[in-house]
Amino acid sequence: MIGYHEAVARLTDGAGRLAVQQVALADAIGRVLAGDVVATLALPPFDNAAMDGVALASAGRVARVGSEWEIAARIGAGDPPPHDDAFAWDIMTGAPLPAHADTVVPVERIDRLPSHGQDHAPRVRLLADALPGANIRRRGEDVLPGQRVLDAGTFIDTAQLMLLAGTGIGRVDVARRPRVALLATGREIVAAGAPLPAGGIHDATSPYLTATVAAAGAEMIQVSHVGDDVAAFQAAIDAALSCGVDLVLSTGAVSKGCYDFVPDALAARGAERLFHGVAMRPGKPVLAARLREGAMFVGLPGNPLSTAVGFRFLAEPLLRAWLAMAPEPVRRLPVAAACDTRAGLHAAFHGTLRCDGEGRLQACVADAQASFRLLPFSQSSVWITLPEDTARVDAGAPVQVHGQGHLRAPSWIPA
Repeated sequence: MIGYHEAVARLTDGAGRLAVQQVALADAIGRVLAGDVVATLALPPFDNAAMDGVALASAGRVARVGSEWEIAARIGAGDPPPHDDAFAWDIMTGAPLPAHADTVVPVERIDRLPSHGQDHAPRVRLLADALPGANIRRRGEDVLPGQRVLDAGTFIDTAQLMLLAGTGIGRVDVARRPRVALLATGREIVAAGAPLPAGGIHDATSPYLTATVAAAGAEMIQVSHVGDDVAAFQAAIDAALSCGVDLVLSTGAVSKGCYDFVPDALAARGAERLFHGVAMRPGKPVLAARLREGAMFVGLPGNPLSTAVGFRFLAEPLLRAWLAMAPEPVRRLPVAAACDTRAGLHAAFHGTLRCDGEGRLQACVADAQASFRLLPFSQSSVWITLPEDTARVDAGAPVQVHGQGHLRAPSWIPA
């Protein structure tokens, strides 16, 4: 058995970006940038009005309350700016400013004067002083041409998508998604929705891992139920390899029981074992190997919470390395109540983040942590870990908190 950090190091040793793909912006959500993004144009691309109103050319002076201005034209968003010698224009939000306009007075601060017939231009009177530069969005105020706006390794979420679209970028280079196959062992498991035979249990981990793999930035290529059949297990690995997978996951059959055949099956196909047994809780029997064909293999214990911990804290660092992302940031918060664990094991607990009565965020370890219990886990929002040299943390001591997945920041639950 090896330590948790040594296990991560062995898994990720030499791992780097798998490949680069260029995708259309519509397909970029949930992907990871493979290179820096540099703006080629300014944002805004021209000086424009920040609100509906009247644009004034005041020669850099304060336009005084009560002053009257003759409106030369109306400028809407998408119109070209007028090139004239006028001093005032009706203008809509986002419309380009005339070259010598230097302030925009919102509609709430103007009074439209009665018209004197078709031959007379409309006039307005200011209801308040208007300062030069007010209510104008300047060219490049947000982004300048040549400015790096997103770094390589950035996860593209909706806000990043908006920025890319706003700067006119239609295609981006992203890291190829790691390809994953899942092999579920155990003759006792049956699919959700199927009749449950005597001694059977519904397969909770395959749907969980299928969703979690996608949320981690990877792609589930194949899901197979191989029971306790070694030949079916080997055939499923061969089928996965023929699909070009980078990682084969299995659940169950990695401990020391009579039906725990995975270690011997891997040895029979010449896999290079990286470790079998990690000083972590739960999930200690986890196994990792490099298959002779080049793909990685991670065998997770069968209990649902052991599966979840093994994937989150061992497989996800590998996926993150393949996406060429920096290591996850360390986030710490005080723990709400004293917590005991077994010294010598890197402990992972599920729990929540909550605010105390004074609005301070705290990490709350869930009361029920048994690896078979699904209900308490469904009510959690974060992972909380304690290092292996810790047997107890007192209330208020800092602990490390993690999002439910490596691409998700820890979230809190309002009281």
